[in-house]
Amino acid sequence: MSGASSTSDLPIRIIGAGVGGLAAAISLASKGHSVQILEQHESVGGKMRAFDVDGVQVPCGPTVFTMRWVFDALFDAAGTSIERVLSLQPLSILARHAWSEHERLDLLADPKQSLDAIAAFSGPEQARAFEGFCVEAKLIHDRLIDPFIRSQRPDLWSMMHRLGAKGLIALTGLGPFKTLWSRLGHHFPDPRLHQLFGRYATYCGTSPWQAPATLVLIAHVEMQGVWAIHGGMPALAQALAKCAQDLGVEIRCNTPVKRIRTAQHQVKAIELADGDILATDQLIFNGDVRALGRALLGESLAKHFQKADRAPMSLSALTWCLKAKASGFDLSQHNVFFQSDYESEFNDIFKRHRLPRQPTVYLCAPERTEPSQAQGKDQAEPMLLLINAPGSFKDVGESVASSAQEISVCQQQMLHMLEQRGLKLAFEPKQCLVTTPRAFAAHFPGSGGALYGPAANGWMATFAREQARSPMKGLYLAGGSVHPGPGVPMAAMSGVLAAEALTVDHALTRRFHPVATSGGT
Repeated sequence: MSGASSTSDLPIRIIGAGVGGLAAAISLASKGHSVQILEQHESVGGKMRAFDVDGVQVPCGPTVFTMRWVFDALFDAAGTSIERVLSLQPLSILARHAWSEHERLDLLADPKQSLDAIAAFSGPEQARAFEGFCVEAKLIHDRLIDPFIRSQRPDLWSMMHRLGAKGLIALTGLGPFKTLWSRLGHHFPDPRLHQLFGRYATYCGTSPWQAPATLVLIAHVEMQGVWAIHGGMPALAQALAKCAQDLGVEIRCNTPVKRIRTAQHQVKAIELADGDILATDQLIFNGDVRALGRALLGESLAKHFQKADRAPMSLSALTWCLKAKASGFDLSQHNVFFQSDYESEFNDIFKRHRLPRQPTVYLCAPERTEPSQAQGKDQAEPMLLLINAPGSFKDVGESVASSAQEISVCQQQMLHMLEQRGLKLAFEPKQCLVTTPRAFAAHFPGSGGALYGPAANGWMATFAREQARSPMKGLYLAGGSVHPGPGVPMAAMSGVLAAEALTVDHALTRRFHPVATSGGT
């Protein structure tokens, strides 16, 4: 063992000030630990970021705020509440969906209103099917929240034990080992509803033809509440960072890490890009785990994360941050525009490794927080448009979504598709900022542009993700590429789990190894 200082003399260091790193910092600092965060970029938040487009802030990352209880617990640990530090507003319209100029459907926060909307859109039989679907989504959510999402290290056998015989029978009776697409076919003969709920697979970066049926639980998560945050998700990141700093956490931005130094299978130090060396024996890495497998932070770590590096890549995205004037379509805050051939989108991305010829378009209009605001908008407003795209596949090389001509063609086709559904967007070139998979890959090292970590293909993929405890002593993992998965609340949960694991191990280290022994590094 090293002759360096004992654990109590060194701060716990965290690489990355994304939501996982911030959550871990709050969890640790609230228990009295000294914590330092090292962030390579100029601001905190990771994927929760926004760009200035012609004088307005436009999100270019997560836009949907759910699972509020995760953040209530974090702010409570920091001695405050979410209402004190953020301005939140529950959305009455969860999302607005369109298939043509006349086919439109809102999912609403009020379940009764959603039932009525589906009945009017697709008939009373489909409304009854939606009721049964909601019951199933709640059951799967309630069965999995503790044995999987909140569990430190879930595996199939431990989850079966925690579910018990009745829980396991109930869960397997719903067919969770099937794909999401096949399970939705059990509920919805209407292909439009099949599409609508199949889109939940993309929340985890994969195809509904490959995603496990358990992802129906996302429906229950959204029905528990979707909120708008004044200032968007970057405001959430800033609020978490402020709470962490109030607890004594040091956050160093513009501080890229070059290498994690190890010796005898234990973390020893962090080497910064500027040459500084920071001794550490307890470290949380809040970045894409593939950065470790690809030796971006040192060869000594790479061999321990080859499995993560070989895992199938999740979706990337092609995004447009706009300041635009919308007409002809009453936008809600969250809007989804579907094409007719849904399967072709995923075949293009995962099989042909190209931009989809018939993409689904997600449009976030952050200023549209009330139904009344969907009427009479005559000024240019911020909005984010997103289509799914492939990342930088190893057998293809650089991102396929890198050609300016290809992006221009895709943009024109997308705008035409939106016009066919009643929405016309007017903007000047200076009011449009495009972000490609290649740009995402450069901003998030090791990701290859994939935004959701390893793809959640199949039931067992949920157990294949790296856990909070890594094979390297003193190194813990957080972020959307590790358990419990992608998405802002899940990434925050990963930070909490990493902090819990570190705290337990720290207590054991202090209890059984109170004195550092001599030896060289």
